[in-house]
Amino acid sequence: MKPTDAFVDEVRITVSSGRGGDGCVSMRRERFVPRGGPDGGDGGKGGDVVLVADPGLRTLLDYRYRREIRADAGARGQGARKNGVAGRNVELRVPVGTVVFDEGAGGEQPLVDLSEDGQCFVLARGGGGGAGNSHFATSTRQAPDFAKPGQPSETRSLRLTLKLVADVGLIGLPNAGKSTLLRRISAARPRVASYPFTTLVPSLGVAELDDRRFVVADIPGLIEGASKGVGLGDRFLRHIERTRVLVHLLDVGAMEFEGRDPITDYEVVRKELGRYQPALLERTEIVALNKVDVVSERGRLTAVEDALRSRCAALVWTSGATGEGAPELLRQMVTALDAVGSAVGS
Repeated sequence: MKPTDAFVDEVRITVSSGRGGDGCVSMRRERFVPRGGPDGGDGGKGGDVVLVADPGLRTLLDYRYRREIRADAGARGQGARKNGVAGRNVELRVPVGTVVFDEGAGGEQPLVDLSEDGQCFVLARGGGGGAGNSHFATSTRQAPDFAKPGQPSETRSLRLTLKLVADVGLIGLPNAGKSTLLRRISAARPRVASYPFTTLVPSLGVAELDDRRFVVADIPGLIEGASKGVGLGDRFLRHIERTRVLVHLLDVGAMEFEGRDPITDYEVVRKELGRYQPALLERTEIVALNKVDVVSERGRLTAVEDALRSRCAALVWTSGATGEGAPELLRQMVTALDAVGSAVGS
């Protein structure tokens, strides 16, 4: 399996519920029972297709190649008033944060947003079973020779989109050191290399400080035009929506070796956040001046710090490579999470 195949955040599937079983036409014929009458049983209900939010899942990979899902049909009714067996339901388990769109209805508005552990939603409801002829006997119609057919199944074409649910999201330009920092503060092992776009899919790690544990997401690098899809930016930005706190990494090493201005880099990412969803600009943000270990004259960082401190909740000097500043960054994350409470972006 390729690394990029391990994480899938959007799939299209077709689901079909089960058709209801037909009612039975039957007449009771037993020795010494001259007036047996109709005894046809009802058909069984068709199976449902149900979506369930599973906190143990992080990807929609299971549905990349499983494009058509069908529940079982209900069984036909039988004589002696035996009802048909109901069709088996199909349960589709997906990560928390999965949003479902009905392509047949235009696919614009969400059909359901599974934002809570264990949340369920019936995507396609099975058809009801038909009534057997035993239901239609009357004083004037003592031997009905008909029954009701089962109700038809329901088919839907759906788009499933995943928005990761995390406490903290690491954002920044490509090669800002997000993956290295995530490896430093958690047990996650995202790929690390010295070129841009090493990370093509989000990675999750669990960070700990004292008795606190929280989930940190490494969001792939954002570039200018990301909100319009440049560099798959619109797909990456989607995963920022549900993070409670943002940690914006700035590569201050690039200031020394590439002549880049950290303030300009900061503005590029902020502009794309605002273009994608203005509410993201209101999200609690911590700025981390990263890769300080390669800056020869740290006095140059003071001007950067002065320019940004008033624009964020906290500012920390860090190095994912050496671990410098990591404890302080974790403390600032916990402080920010306590301040925002349990609210998560929509």
